[in-house]
Amino acid sequence: MTAPHVLMLTGAPGVGKTTVICRLAALLAPRALGGFYTAEIRERGTRRGFRLHGFDGSECLLAHVDLPGPPRVSKYGVDVAALDASATTLLAPQPEVAIYLVDEVGKMECFSERFIVAMRALLDSGKPVVATVARTGAGFIEEVKRRNDVEIREVTRSNRDRLPAEVAAWLATHDVTAASGRKA
Repeated sequence: MTAPHVLMLTGAPGVGKTTVICRLAALLAPRALGGFYTAEIRERGTRRGFRLHGFDGSECLLAHVDLPGPPRVSKYGVDVAALDASATTLLAPQPEVAIYLVDEVGKMECFSERFIVAMRALLDSGKPVVATVARTGAGFIEEVKRRNDVEIREVTRSNRDRLPAEVAAWLATHDVTAASGRKA
C-alpha cells in the first residue's frame, strides 16, 4: 500500500470542515499554499450562495440562488465556467507550492470536468493534499475516497477545534519543505 499523501476530511454539512481548512492555512503560514476554500455568501442572515477563494488571492462566484442553472445543487445555480477556470489554475501542481488545501470535493465541484481532471492530476502528483470531501456521493466523490494514497478523517463537533493542529502534525510527518513542496 502506498503511504498516504492525501488527507480527506469528511463530515456532516455545517460541522466545520471549511473552518478546519482555514485554520490549518493560518497554521501553515508562511508556507506556499495552493488550492482554495469556499465561503458562504450571506444576505440578511440567510445563505444565498458560495464564493471560491484561491490561496493565490483570486476569487469567484461558485454558486448562488440567483444563478439560473442548470446545474443546480439544492436551491443554488452553479457557475461551472468560473469553476473550470479556477480549477485549472488553482489545482495545477506548481514547484513553489508546498501543500494544497482544497475545500471541497463535492457535488457542485463535480459538475466541472476540468475540476475532476485537475484534481486527479494533483492527487497523482505526489504533492501533499488536504481536502474536504462530501460525506456521501457517487462518481468522483467515491473515487477519491477509495484511493490507496488517501487517509480519511471525520470532522465532528467534538474534534473540529483540535483538527487543524492534528492535520499540521500529520503534514509534518510527510517532511514537507516550505519552499519546494518536495520531501526533504
